[in-house]
Amino acid sequence: MSHPDVIIVGGGIGGLGAAFSLTRQGLDVRLLERAAEFGEVGAGIQLAPNCTRILEDYGLLDEAKNLGVVPEAMIMRDAVDGTELTRLDLRDLEKRYGYPYMVIHRSDLHGLLLRACRRGGVELITDAEVTSYENTPAGARVTLASGEVHEAGVVIAADGLHSVARALLVDDEPVSSAYVAYRGTVPAELPRARSVDLGEVVVHVGPRCHFVHYGLRGGELLNQVAVFESPRALAGQEDWGTPDELDTAFAATSDFVRDGLGFMWRDKWWRMFDRGPVMNWVHGRITLLGDSAHPPLQYIAQGAIMAIEDGWVLGEHVARNRAEDGTVDWTAALAAYEAVRPEHCRRVTTTSRAWGELWHLDGAAREQRNAILRARDTHDYSFTDWLYGPTALTPDEEPPMFEPIPLTSARAVVATAARDEALTAAGSGTK
Repeated sequence: MSHPDVIIVGGGIGGLGAAFSLTRQGLDVRLLERAAEFGEVGAGIQLAPNCTRILEDYGLLDEAKNLGVVPEAMIMRDAVDGTELTRLDLRDLEKRYGYPYMVIHRSDLHGLLLRACRRGGVELITDAEVTSYENTPAGARVTLASGEVHEAGVVIAADGLHSVARALLVDDEPVSSAYVAYRGTVPAELPRARSVDLGEVVVHVGPRCHFVHYGLRGGELLNQVAVFESPRALAGQEDWGTPDELDTAFAATSDFVRDGLGFMWRDKWWRMFDRGPVMNWVHGRITLLGDSAHPPLQYIAQGAIMAIEDGWVLGEHVARNRAEDGTVDWTAALAAYEAVRPEHCRRVTTTSRAWGELWHLDGAAREQRNAILRARDTHDYSFTDWLYGPTALTPDEEPPMFEPIPLTSARAVVATAARDEALTAAGSGTK
């Protein structure tokens, strides 16, 4: 069997994105997928401007928009009383960052990337479960469960949360958040779907739970996600996240949220895990990408986006470290990739954990959070500029993080907002 320039392990969104990125650079890419066929499970996925910018660069954004929905607004509500807390005007957000915020079915995004890889000539191999990785004098090799060996100049491990390759770099295990997600879609013609604006992305945040909904497939479907903390998981029990826990977790939420639970798929659910950040992703000619390097909790909707960014950044550094004869200085390209991506992804994974805690507050802390969110200006982008801008290629391009607002400042925030409102009203009265 011939040796390609690159072997990618894992045929998910991250692996396909990296395969397409490197094929665009003229490299011979082989992708190994353990399943019998390519596919993606789940329902909706949100793509912020830092991702749609890359899709545009790939020539895939128009196809993605035709498959998905470009919503008008993102709204946060209190899951208990249903009141609006804050919102983003996504049309204004697109003007700020130059690219849209959109939502799409995971399988549609996966299919889009798969088709792009086929058009680009990526060698796609299924039924190929990789059990070990090893560096060689000329690059790296992987061994399959069948005993078959594949070699290349570099191996990219996009093998997910339970990555085999990660063990080469760090001795750790996935971390359970004790939260579990239920998903479901509703046809647009049903009353449940007609009761909402399918052009809005809405999250209802509640004590130890939250509920998300938005339109998919051009408004043909309503996508819903219900997430809650499992008491059984906290107690260390093995059977956790079951449908009875789902109903109990949302018992104190609004009628609208509770009514949505009946449309969830109750025969499957997704337990939520992440891993602690690691800053070393490269082991010789083997590197991590996507969830193998930085599996996040989903609260800021950047998991698949980070994986797509990883592939784009690696492709750009291949282009920068390529000789006239086409050979790639992989040592330099991988070093440049590792110099920028781990720190960005550390920020995202740690912020995702903190954002999840903020969503699920109860008691006085919930009231403080709500007061701060209600005082926020719709066009305040101080909490998104670090994330939605152009993907950094070097550490100096990484923008500064936002400044967190302490919950204890809620009283001062509310007082300032009231003062500004009073001054605005007084000024209007003099005209």
